[in-house]
Amino acid sequence: MKRYLDEIIKSDLDSKIALLTGPRQVGKTWLSKHLFEPKKFIYLNYDSESHRRIIMDQSWPTDVELVIFDELHKRKNWKRWIKGIYDVQGVRPRILITGSARMDIWRKGGDSLAGRHHSHRLHPISLLEAVTELGMEPNDALNRLLKVGGFPEPFLNGNESYAKRWRKSHLERIIKEDLLDLERVNDLKSLEILVQLLSERVGSPISNSSLARDLEVSPHTIKRWIGILESLFVIFIVRPWTGKLSKSILKEPKIYFFDAGRVRGDKSAIWENVVANHLLKLCHFKQDTLGENAELHYLRDREKREVDFAVTLDRKLEMLVEVKSSPESNSHLKYFVERLQPKKAFILPLNPPNEPRQQGLVKTVNSADWLAKLEA
Repeated sequence: MKRYLDEIIKSDLDSKIALLTGPRQVGKTWLSKHLFEPKKFIYLNYDSESHRRIIMDQSWPTDVELVIFDELHKRKNWKRWIKGIYDVQGVRPRILITGSARMDIWRKGGDSLAGRHHSHRLHPISLLEAVTELGMEPNDALNRLLKVGGFPEPFLNGNESYAKRWRKSHLERIIKEDLLDLERVNDLKSLEILVQLLSERVGSPISNSSLARDLEVSPHTIKRWIGILESLFVIFIVRPWTGKLSKSILKEPKIYFFDAGRVRGDKSAIWENVVANHLLKLCHFKQDTLGENAELHYLRDREKREVDFAVTLDRKLEMLVEVKSSPESNSHLKYFVERLQPKKAFILPLNPPNEPRQQGLVKTVNSADWLAKLEA
């Protein structure tokens, strides 16, 4: 299957270095290797000793269309090194750099690549991709996402037992390989337990102090560990929107998983995480391909009235989204719509209504159809 960033990245490569990040096993290597015919690119993984030697000697062939550097950010001063190559050789052959951690957090970064690159973040398979690339019906695709998550290997397999086995080895590789390359963590078992605790609290505000008591460590340690998990694309953080960025940072965030299949709890928590995945993907797509300042937040006031998601554009409310188990569930969406006047407002019930409904600005929609039409 083609991924949703294929043509955009291929176009960017004509004039810039392309940086492609995202969770481990989300399909970065697959995408990279399918941009050009097999004989027209070379793939070099910095984790491979033989590939690393070619990278250090700069002895790759120059008559190819594309050079793919995987995990290059593990090389000391990698930005300065690739900047030198780009400044001398230009964009031929084209250069694509991929990695399973946020490249901006590596202390080995060195000089900036400002003005020389375009960055993209690859997400798990969404309903739009499942419908357009795999020919699935929206409801069937949604049911599979709820059952096994959106990472390509378990999603394409579709078997729950297979997905559980894949998920176990997936986390082990992240913790034992990627994490140790990023930062020294002495208590890996407690970090694994933290992942389990977070998977049970999806959709609820997270307290570092509460998690610290459970794991018998300091709140500062919890904050650092959560930052590491975020940098490795295990989780993402959704902060409350108040209209003032300084205030929202001080409020308790919510945490979701890039792999919705990792969520523990009832189906409603998994459903909320699936919607969060789609909305974050939309925001990242707008940021990376259009340069728009799109962000994902949630709403909560002092009376604990809450709306699950708020998509903002240039810090202004673009869309409110409330996730429900059924169309009849109570919602505070109307309350916030009247006071904040967003451009759009939707209720996404897991069990769809017989037909779409609308009350003022608030629309209750068929969730599978609605998610399948999100542009990313």
